[in-house]
Amino acid sequence: MLFGKSLFQSVVDRLAEEEPEEDLRPREPHFRIDGLGASFAPERVSVAPEDETRRREAYLFLMGEEPEAEPPPAPPEPTPPNWLGRLSIDEIIADLAITPADDRETLNEKRRAFARLNHPDRIHADFRDQATTRMKIANLLVDEALLRCR
Repeated sequence: MLFGKSLFQSVVDRLAEEEPEEDLRPREPHFRIDGLGASFAPERVSVAPEDETRRREAYLFLMGEEPEAEPPPAPPEPTPPNWLGRLSIDEIIADLAITPADDRETLNEKRRAFARLNHPDRIHADFRDQATTRMKIANLLVDEALLRCR
C-alpha cells in the first residue's frame, strides 16, 4: 500500500492521469462496428484469371477424388439341389424311407424331416415349382401311409 492505497488502486489512478482528455469527451454515434473491417481481408474488385484457376484447383483438391461407383457384381447363378430332379413317386418313396412297419408317429416325423430338407421356401425362386411338386407328392404318400395305419 502506498499512502493508504493498494498497489492496484495506485496503478489505476496513474493510468487515469495519463489518459488524454480528448478520449473523455462523448463520441458521436455511428452505425458501424469499430474494428470489424480489420478482421476481414478486403475483397478484390477484379480477379486475375490465374488466381481464379488457383482457387478452383485448391477447392477441387480439398474435395478429394471419389472413385466412380462400380456396379455390384451380378450374383452367381443358383445351382439346383441334387434332389430337385427326383420327382418320380418311387424316388420320393426312397427319400422318405416309408416302410409298412412305420406307425403314425414315425410317419409324421419323416414328413417333418422331409419338409426341413425339401421345402420350397428354402431354395431359390427359380426352383420352387419343382420343389412344390416334390412336397405335394411326399405329403400325398405320407397321408396314404397314415390311412393304411388305421
